[in-house]
Amino acid sequence: MDPSPLPLLLLLFSSLSLLPPTFSQSSNSSSSTPAINSNSVLVALLDSHYTELAELVEKALLLPTLESTLTSHNLTILAPQNAALERDLDPEFRQFLLQPRNLKSLQTLLLYHIIPNSHIDPLRGSDSHHTLAGEVVPLSETAVIELRSIVRPDGVIHGIKTLLIPKSVQEDFNRRRSLASISAVKPSGAPEVDPRTHRLKKPAPPVPPGAPPVLPIYDAMAPGPAIAPAPAPGPGSGKHHFNGHAQVKDFIQTLLLYGGYNELADILVNLTSLATEMGRLVSEGYVLTVLAPNDEALGRLTTDQLSEPGAPEQILYYHMIPEYQTEESMYNAVRRFGKVRYDTLRLPHKVVAREADGSVKFGTGEKSAYLFDPDIYTDGRISVQGIDAVLFPPDEAVPPAMGVLPANRKPPVIVKKKHKRGRILEAACQFGVMTRISFCQ
Repeated sequence: MDPSPLPLLLLLFSSLSLLPPTFSQSSNSSSSTPAINSNSVLVALLDSHYTELAELVEKALLLPTLESTLTSHNLTILAPQNAALERDLDPEFRQFLLQPRNLKSLQTLLLYHIIPNSHIDPLRGSDSHHTLAGEVVPLSETAVIELRSIVRPDGVIHGIKTLLIPKSVQEDFNRRRSLASISAVKPSGAPEVDPRTHRLKKPAPPVPPGAPPVLPIYDAMAPGPAIAPAPAPGPGSGKHHFNGHAQVKDFIQTLLLYGGYNELADILVNLTSLATEMGRLVSEGYVLTVLAPNDEALGRLTTDQLSEPGAPEQILYYHMIPEYQTEESMYNAVRRFGKVRYDTLRLPHKVVAREADGSVKFGTGEKSAYLFDPDIYTDGRISVQGIDAVLFPPDEAVPPAMGVLPANRKPPVIVKKKHKRGRILEAACQFGVMTRISFCQ
C-alpha cells in the first residue's frame, strides 16, 4: 500500500511560507516615499497669498526637490511680495528667467530664498546663512515686511519686500544680455533707389561687433556746446558694446585721487555736459585722448574767458584728440616724424606735437604746453595725459593775464600740489554761466 501524500503537501506549504517576498512586492515598498503632510510649509506656500512665488516654484520644477528636503530639514522661506515679482521686476530679467534654456538660473534664484533651518529670525540675525542654492544670503540686508507670515511645524515663511538676486544669476543674465546685444541683427528697411542712376543703393558693409564705428566722431557728437548741466540720457545711435559712462566716471575719479586736476573734473561734471557726451561716445565705440591741463594752468584763465557762452566746451574740445594715444606712442611719433598734427574735436583746428627736451611739447610759441603727468589714466578707450598749460588754436590771440612762460623754457619740475577746488565754479556762478542754482548757493 502506497504512503499517504498528506505529509508531503504539508512540508511543501511550510517551505513556501518561509521564502522571501517577490520582487514586485519589494520594489513597491522601496519606491514609496514619505507623503507630505497637509500642514507642511510647502503646502502652505502653494496656498498662500505669495502667488507669484508659488507659480515660479512650480514652473522651476522644484516641488520634488523641496519635498525630499523636508524629510531631513526644516525650511525658512524668504517670500518676496507679489509686486516685487510682477511690477518692480525688470521685464527683460523676468523674460530671461522664464526662458526654458535658463531653467537652472531660475532654480538657483528660488533656492537662494530658502534656508534649511526654521529657527532663524531675520530681524535679529546679523550674520549670513547658507541657502539651498549653495550661496550665502545676508539676512541683515533683507527688508522683512511680514515677520513669521506663515508658521508650520516643519518651517516658517517670512515676507520680504524685494527679490534677492544671487551673484551667479546676475552674472548669467549680464553675459546672456551682452551676447544678445552683440549678436542681434539690426532690422533693415525697404531698399532705396538712387535717383541719379535709378538703381538700388548698395547697403553699407556690416561692421563686426567691437570694431570702430563707421560714422565719424564729429557726426556723432552733440549738435553744439551746451552751457546747461548734463542732460537727461537719451537713446543712442548704435549698439553699446562698452560702458562708456562707467569709464568716464572712473577716469574723473582718478583725476580727483591723483591730485592737481580738480578744476578739470569740475568743468567736466558741473560746468558743462562733456562728461555725459564723452560717456555716450565711448559707449558707441569711439576712443578719446584727453590733454588735461592741471589746476595751476586752469587757474590762470580769466573770468571773462569763462563767461562767454560755450567757452569751457570750446576750450576742452581743443584738448580732446579722437585717437587713443599714450605717452609712449606720442613720443615715438614725434621722435620719428619730428612734428605731428593731431585732430581735435574742435574742428577744423589741429594740435601740433613735437619732441622737446626728452618730452612731448604741444602747441607753438607762447601757446605751448609740456606733457607734465604722463598716462594718468589709460583703459584702452580713454587716455588722459596731464599738461602744464591751456592750449589755444594758433589763429587765436594769446589770452590776457595768462602768464605764459617763454617758448625756450625747460620742462617744469614735477611737484604734486593740491589746489583749492571750486575756483572755476565760483567764477562761473559770478557771471551767471551756471544754470543750476544748487551749485551756486
